[in-house]
Amino acid sequence: MPTNQNRDADLLFHQTSCGSFLLYPSLTQAFSNTAMEPSENATSNHALNSTGAEGSWEISDKTRLCRFLCYGSEGDIYTAREQGRVSTETAGALLSLLQEGRGAEVVEEAKRFAQGGRAVSPGPALFALALCSQHSELKTRQAAFKALREVCRDPAHLFSFVQYKKELKEGMKCGMWGRALRKAVSDWYNEQDALNLAAAVTRCKQREGWSHQDLLRLSHTKPATKAVALISKYVTKGWKEVQAAYADKEKSEEVAKVLSYLEVLEKVKRSCDEVEVSGLIEEHKLEREQLLTDHLRSKQVWSALLKEISLQSILKILGKMTSNRLLEPRSAETQTICERLQNESSLKKVLPTSTLSASFWLRKTINEVKASRGKQSGRRTVASSKPWTGLFTQNVEPVGKRFVVAVDVGTSLTSIVPGTTISTAVAIFTRTEANTHVLSFSEGAVVPCSLSADMSLAEVTAELFPSCSTDCTLPVTWATENGKSVDMFIILTNNPLWTFTASPVESLKKHRHVDSKLVMCGLTSIGHAIADTEDRGLLSICGFDLGAFSVIRNLALDLI
Repeated sequence: MPTNQNRDADLLFHQTSCGSFLLYPSLTQAFSNTAMEPSENATSNHALNSTGAEGSWEISDKTRLCRFLCYGSEGDIYTAREQGRVSTETAGALLSLLQEGRGAEVVEEAKRFAQGGRAVSPGPALFALALCSQHSELKTRQAAFKALREVCRDPAHLFSFVQYKKELKEGMKCGMWGRALRKAVSDWYNEQDALNLAAAVTRCKQREGWSHQDLLRLSHTKPATKAVALISKYVTKGWKEVQAAYADKEKSEEVAKVLSYLEVLEKVKRSCDEVEVSGLIEEHKLEREQLLTDHLRSKQVWSALLKEISLQSILKILGKMTSNRLLEPRSAETQTICERLQNESSLKKVLPTSTLSASFWLRKTINEVKASRGKQSGRRTVASSKPWTGLFTQNVEPVGKRFVVAVDVGTSLTSIVPGTTISTAVAIFTRTEANTHVLSFSEGAVVPCSLSADMSLAEVTAELFPSCSTDCTLPVTWATENGKSVDMFIILTNNPLWTFTASPVESLKKHRHVDSKLVMCGLTSIGHAIADTEDRGLLSICGFDLGAFSVIRNLALDLI
């Protein structure tokens, strides 16, 4: 008779040297091409559109800045999985705000998005800080460098910030490594706990063409403590130099701990014994990035890693472990993940988007179990997934708005994503937002779905997907005709907008007796753009990934 744990395991299958901000041609052009708009972020003030009718919501520079910090673009289209490097060409509003003397405000917004888990990626906030640190206004530069330690939480962020500084410097006629940048980088190393710093510099050694050796040398860092001096010597000179320097030297307790930790890492590097490596991982809580590639081919090593590394780190690599066949039904590794996912105190420390990642992964692996065991066994596995649906959403803080989530059930959608990502997304909204109406719609009708918070993914799928054609205006029309006050419509479709008989935008404007917003999610196509781009209550999403949840949440909370 299988235990409860086994049943659960079955389920988881530039500050410059002269201190100035110089406007080179591309920046000047960016300023001239950016419309000067009211400084305040309009949240509910209606403005007149081009026809003189009320209904279009004004987009301020502050709104454009927040969109940029959220997903790297000031426009109203978020494209899933395409967050490339940002530049001044896509940051016109940021430049305008700096020109208006609102640099300190830009820095605060960058901190807010970087620290609150609101951004799809950290790049835009780091770029904003780098740009602010190049500004001619002293107050702005000081604010940017002061925020560096708070925004750059790990070496990868610090390397990205310095690289953005380098890219900005290349268009300017002055240096990069001024006193302010040297001090900020030095403080980043000196103000950390020694053991945490040792772990950080060995976990992420280089990125963006920069290494710790580069930064310590160029910043002229003078270690504030003997422990930081030890780490600096290890990074710049290597382990043999450290051994020779500290062999007969009297060591403080802190230095002894750091030296012992580094010795363990060196021992791991030289070991081919998976039993020994596993033991060192468990004893010293080593992370995946600190191991050799050969170590990661061992299931025993992975078993040790899964017990010790953070749940946040585990959730980031679930898909990779599954594709590499490191997680299989009833395996010890899968059971370990099950046990850790059931620990509520651990889940509270995990970002909501990571729990959503686990939810997507769970659905994928359930389908793999179904394929490997046959339909009958697969149905039993999916049916028992009810408790997991709640598990992955308990750490998602409700927005507290009134939602209509409308699912296009036409053949264009059901043939592409029947009951996979979309069922999970709908289940998440149903569980986390108490005031949510879920609709199945087509060209001919809108059908309210009877979904409840305790339904499994299979039950949600069965409720959502009949088969017919499409009209994306129907959800808004349904809300208007039934007197439903809706804060946000989320329309999930795969049809291009030009096939609709009416515009969803026009339908929304007719409905706007409350401050309703609309998100058009084109699940696989890149052709879903809402025509009225000057309405801050409208947004398009091309594709659908975890970042889409952050974008939707930020729009609902008037953050972008």
